Amino acid sequence: MALESRITQEEIRKIPEKPIDREKTCPLLLRVFTTNGGRHHRGDEFARGQVPSSELQIYTWMDASLKELTSLVKEVYPEARKKGTHFGFAIVYPEPKRNGYRVKDIGNTVSGRKGENDSMTLQSQRFQIGDYLDIAITPPNRAPPLNPRMGMGRPF
Repeated sequence: MALESRITQEEIRKIPEKPIDREKTCPLLLRVFTTNGGRHHRGDEFARGQVPSSELQIYTWMDASLKELTSLVKEVYPEARKKGTHFGFAIVYPEPKRNGYRVKDIGNTVSGRKGENDSMTLQSQRFQIGDYLDIAITPPNRAPPLNPRMGMGRPF
């Protein structure tokens, strides 16, 4: 019989985070992969030591918000600065049982607009050092795609 967590996303967001002193804490290397088609990379694109070619390396902390990460990505991709550009965030993590990787949607931001996921942090979503971050960037003239993966993710 499989065990499932009864912890909801709302409860995860309510867990108090330990404040991080960025002056005294060494940042982590966050490996970020982006797509411009509005869809995330598949888990099998990370298999066998291979990763997608669209890698950004960002030094940040576990308390980095999705809005903060959006700003860093926009520095590298000027076309993503347009108001209304949609950023879909997902954590890519190893799944030992399948000997592969799993992609878990965690939230969205929109360039130039305030949103409910803006202040969400890596720590609040149980990001672990060694996981990857996948960001699906959708231009403002295209509606963000519906993602069938919502709700599937790392068991907690």
